[in-house]
Order: sequence, then structure tokens, then C-alpha cells
Amino acid sequence: MKREKLFSLMKEFVYRYSSEEFTLASGKKSNHYFNCKEIILVPDRLSLFADFVVNEHIPKNVKSNFEAVGGLTLGADPISYSLSLEFYKNKKMIYPLVVRKEVKDHGTKKEIEGQIGKVKSCLVVDDVITTGGSTIKAVEALRRAGIEVTEGICILDREEGGLEALSDEGIKMFPVFKKSEFF
Repeated sequence: MKREKLFSLMKEFVYRYSSEEFTLASGKKSNHYFNCKEIILVPDRLSLFADFVVNEHIPKNVKSNFEAVGGLTLGADPISYSLSLEFYKNKKMIYPLVVRKEVKDHGTKKEIEGQIGKVKSCLVVDDVITTGGSTIKAVEALRRAGIEVTEGICILDREEGGLEALSDEGIKMFPVFKKSEFF
């Protein structure tokens, strides 16, 4: 029931078709555009998403025991925070991690923010996977920090090679939705 409600919200607010092509973050062009910020930046939608992912999607798919959730800022941030809070409601401490796109050149010069000293493993998260490039960048940073990453979730797989690219990096992704479901 929750997935169906999320799918309805995705169709209403996230998915767009245009005869003029959109330019995606990957640089690819497409007539199909998915703005998942319309889920992760709206409190009631984000709450529904986190509830579904933590209580239904992860238990059915993810096999690893992870201590953190995180990915590349900005798309992964609200996902990480909401999942961490939903796990906390369920009496489980899962820390959110934020991977910067670039290492800070001031202060502590951190590449990853969060309780990295308290975790050994992380479930990588992202909003949309096209080529997998952003998620791979996050995985590489997490691994450089000594954190094991073997699985991940995303809201949407655009089915354009990203899951295969992540698999080549040793990451098994479990998308909530696939592009082909929308048309």
C-alpha cells in the first residue's frame, strides 16, 4: 500500500515527459525527467518514503548489516537523514553520512561528514541512478575512509546502465522504482 501511494506521488509530482529533451546530471539527454526532490524535499512525502524503505523495502532486499546510510550530497542527504530517523524510531541506531562533492579546502578538510569513526559499513543511497557516476563517487570516498559498502538503495533507476556500473564496483543496488514503470 505504501509503495502504491509513493508511486502515485511519483507520477503526479516527479515524472515529466517533454518532446524537447532534458539534459540530465550525467550529461545525457532524455525526453523523460524525474525530479525526486519532489519526494525528498516535501516532509509528508519524505516521511512516507522513509517509512516504506525502512520497514518494507530494506528488509525484503538488503542483506548486509550496515551501521550508516549515506551518499553524495545533495540527492542523498534528505534520504540519509530520514532513513536514520526512521531507524531510530524503530530503536536502531543508523548514522547518516554526507559525502561532499569536493573536499573542503578549509577547517578540517573533511570529505565525509558524520560519525565515520563509529561505523564500519554503510548502505549507499541516491535519489536517481542514470550512469551511476555520483553513487560511485560516494562509494569511492566511503571506501577511502575505511567504510565497507556493498549494497545501496535509490528511489529511481533510469535503467541506463547505472546499476550495471555499480555492480562492476561491487555494489548491489535495490531501486524502489524503475523508469519503465512510468510509461
